[in-house]
Amino acid sequence: MKTFSPTPKDINRSWFVVDASDKVLGRLASAVAHRLRGKHKPEFAPHMDMGDCIVVVNAAKVRTTGRKLDQKKYYRHSGWIGGLKETSLRDMLATKPEDVIRKAVRGMLPKNRLGRAMLKKLKVYAGESHPHEAQKPEPLAL
Repeated sequence: MKTFSPTPKDINRSWFVVDASDKVLGRLASAVAHRLRGKHKPEFAPHMDMGDCIVVVNAAKVRTTGRKLDQKKYYRHSGWIGGLKETSLRDMLATKPEDVIRKAVRGMLPKNRLGRAMLKKLKVYAGESHPHEAQKPEPLAL
């Protein structure tokens, strides 16, 4: 019996839309990362990008548990001495809610060129509308 190894012609991608309103951030990111990676498919291979395209809407209405709104910090560095900047989750949700979900999902994907290719299939929008109606995304209940 031969082991099946998928080739690029075996990839069939679907489009899904996820409503993030009143969903817990970590659980939402975990489910989205699972779909982006393609682990829900029987022909999954860890060396290929087999996942689907995911559109997340209402990113500004995502929910967290505990005191994460004030305690969770996002860090970035300018490259200069003393250039470390920190932002709380509350401020990130107020200014860039798309980045909150994108960073949470990015942390759950592989840290290589394959993970970067998977992240390109994630589209996040703060509001209700998105420009991907032509792809006919199906609603995905999480």
